[in-house]
Amino acid sequence: MSKSYNITPFSLFPTPKSPKGDFCSSRKYESNSENRRFNYGTISIFSTLFKSPLGDLGAVAKKCIYSSAKLSRVTSLLVILLVTLPLSAQQLLTIDDAISRALKNNYNIQIARNNEEAGRINNTLGNAGMLPGVSLNGTGGVQFNDVNQKSATTGETHYPSLTAQSLSTNVELNWKLFDGGKMFVTRKKLTEIEAMGKIRFQEQVQQTVYNVIAAYYDVVRQKQQLKAINEAINFNRERVKIAQTAFTSGASAKTDLLQAKIDLNVYTENAVNQQIVIDASKRTLKVLLGENAEITYEVEENIPQNYQPERDKLAQRIFEINPSVLGNQKQIEIARLALKENKSAVLPQFNLRTGYYFSLTDNSAGSILKNRTFGPQIGGTLSVPLFTGGENKRKINLAKLDIESAKYTLEDSKRQVEADLLNALNEFDRQKELLQIEQENNLLTKENLDISLERLRLGQTTSLEVHQAQESYVQSSTRL
Repeated sequence: MSKSYNITPFSLFPTPKSPKGDFCSSRKYESNSENRRFNYGTISIFSTLFKSPLGDLGAVAKKCIYSSAKLSRVTSLLVILLVTLPLSAQQLLTIDDAISRALKNNYNIQIARNNEEAGRINNTLGNAGMLPGVSLNGTGGVQFNDVNQKSATTGETHYPSLTAQSLSTNVELNWKLFDGGKMFVTRKKLTEIEAMGKIRFQEQVQQTVYNVIAAYYDVVRQKQQLKAINEAINFNRERVKIAQTAFTSGASAKTDLLQAKIDLNVYTENAVNQQIVIDASKRTLKVLLGENAEITYEVEENIPQNYQPERDKLAQRIFEINPSVLGNQKQIEIARLALKENKSAVLPQFNLRTGYYFSLTDNSAGSILKNRTFGPQIGGTLSVPLFTGGENKRKINLAKLDIESAKYTLEDSKRQVEADLLNALNEFDRQKELLQIEQENNLLTKENLDISLERLRLGQTTSLEVHQAQESYVQSSTRL
């Protein structure tokens, strides 16, 4: 039974073939646009919904390096055994398991989760400036002075080495009671920023799911290519046997036998290089899962091809689930709140100050030897901005431009997402047609290869005809 992931209603799509590293000939890899078939159109739709980048879906784009030098029969056999040996000890990793492990361990998701949590932590009344501040303060000191005083009543008085000790402490509350409504606007702004963090987290989750699905089925596709190469190796081995028999009986020249062996060696080399691509693709998938790159798993054998897009539903909901559109909508709200914050700066502000205060002064001589005061106090400060050098006006004008730019960005993202969806649906239809054609063509090339081998066995054709039939079959198998 498949697992369910509450990401979006369209988060689990059938997955694509990657346009990377397709095996287009017996001697080399080619990146051919014909190799992009039915499932690449499907992943395009997935990418449009979640604003994920298209392009090379594989881990490494490798080209097969071939050599005309012959491998010995023993070496060829060992290579074939190494490539085709079943890995029964490795655990099967399903696509549901891969997604589940990535959602738990992927480092980009964990970073996005921390960013979302940071937005939640910042969204407080205190950060918005709505709560008072309470502090405990204390000061103390000792002064050593030589004092000369002259008064009308007592005359002149001299205090040599006067010592004065002072101590003061207080518990004070400062509270901004009115700031033009800025604190309430800031509170709403922090709420919107927190919501933006949640959207970015969902975007990262969807992007990671997309990457995992693409990487997983790229491994499947690369394994299917290896299977096609191994089939070509089996045909070449049969061809070598036929050529060996014909040469031994004197029915054909030795060049036919040599060419058959060369082709066998080339395909064997291709199988080794294809295994390198498979291993690299597996390691890329492991990195997306947030695990070490050691290969300890096998993937499924086939790519599902039963997805049918609900066009009307996609067109209606595309703006509701696409994180790029949702994020740009939030950005407009944040810009509007920033404008309100700047406008509130031109209004008066009132701060309340109150507390309990204690003060003690001790003099070694003089008319007042000791002075002690304590008790509550309350006061306030009213501030009215009269002139700020045009700073407030500058900030307001910039905030208005930010709103306008955010609106343009939203409309541009909507048009882009809409175009991407239509292109993806169109490509999906075309790739589906190409798949049907290629499936039929694959049957034809297989039949043609079987007939060519039989004709070669009967001495009714040349090795060149078999080679061409074999090339056609391998290329067709690769394009599927």
